[in-house]
Amino acid sequence: MTDTVAAIRAAVAGAAPEIRTGLPGRREKADAKNPSGERRLAADEYADELLETRLGGVDGVGAYASEERGGVVDTGEGYAVAVDPLDGSSNLEPNNVMGTIVGVYDAPLPASGRELVAAGYVLYGPITTMAFARDGSVTEYLIEDGEPTVLNEDVTLPDDPTVYGFGGRVPDWPDDFAAYVDEIESELKLRYGGAMIGDVNQVLTYGGVFAYPALRSAPEGKLRLQFECNPVGYVIECAGGRSSDGAGSVLDIEPDGLHQRTPVYLGNEGLIDRLDAALD
Repeated sequence: MTDTVAAIRAAVAGAAPEIRTGLPGRREKADAKNPSGERRLAADEYADELLETRLGGVDGVGAYASEERGGVVDTGEGYAVAVDPLDGSSNLEPNNVMGTIVGVYDAPLPASGRELVAAGYVLYGPITTMAFARDGSVTEYLIEDGEPTVLNEDVTLPDDPTVYGFGGRVPDWPDDFAAYVDEIESELKLRYGGAMIGDVNQVLTYGGVFAYPALRSAPEGKLRLQFECNPVGYVIECAGGRSSDGAGSVLDIEPDGLHQRTPVYLGNEGLIDRLDAALD
């Protein structure tokens, strides 16, 4: 199925310019909410429909799921692809960074992150890039006209971390997590932009830690395991970092639902080790 993984990567890269150029005219809110109860934008629906067509048409893709849909779409036989079509779409109104996340599972969804055979994300920044992980390594691509060109092979987190970005309202943070923040904010620079992919990409580039923690009001956190935490955790672990839900790797979580949420902590191993210890 190696050729299928390459075809999935090519399909996502090919769709990226169309998603990006389709954003300006789709900033309005759609009528419906997604399965997590969040109000969708027209851009969310557009990206989801485009990716279902492109990925569902790849030979060897047997299922398509996204955080914008309640269930899994049967597309034949093969891998199951889980997608966040437009991560950070709330950033569209203020024109901040957004992305697309994809996880390729060799199991029916919902599935453990250990069933991932590849994962990656596209970042719609000043330029369009893709970080794609498979076989234990991460490659960064520049995407121009739907074609990926290698920028960096075997991407790894820098040994000397410099940035951090944490989601949720500060008064909603549990005391143990707030104490960890107090400890590291004198060591690292704050970088937080409101889209998981933008913040994680800074960690991948500069080293550091990203977190969307358990909250007082939402002990399960905000981000979704299948569509965000597993794929991005896979990328970070392939780049030599660690992922955690506060107890162990997010990839070890046994899912109980397609839209299950989880706290997530991603970054350099030492910083995640310290965080896990602080949360015990």
